[in-house]
Amino acid sequence: MAKKLQTVLIVDDSPISRKMLKSCFPKEREFQFHEAGDGLQALNLYRELKPDLVTLDLTMPVMDGFTALAEIRAFDPEAMVIVCTADVQDKSLQEVTDKGAFMILAKPPSKGSVLEALTRVEESA
Repeated sequence: MAKKLQTVLIVDDSPISRKMLKSCFPKEREFQFHEAGDGLQALNLYRELKPDLVTLDLTMPVMDGFTALAEIRAFDPEAMVIVCTADVQDKSLQEVTDKGAFMILAKPPSKGSVLEALTRVEESA
């Protein structure tokens, strides 16, 4: 049976990007959103909340998304992380895949791409 996601941690240094991504989630579902502006905040919030899903930007101050992904997965090897980035270089995509990202969502996100990602995550659980 597919797991229904409830708690989502959105990690991006841009408040506008976080708001835009949040607006792409289905309105009829009751998600509990938490936000972080850098990878270190994300890691601390992940440890505290253990959310069902993390969306993670790569280019951020303090701790970048590559490092945050590795740290989150080291803390919880089952962590469900979707990298949401405009960095679509093969090297970057391969690195986040190697570090355990479930999938990569290109920026800017759309309602359709977010719904597809949510469906894939829930079906994999």
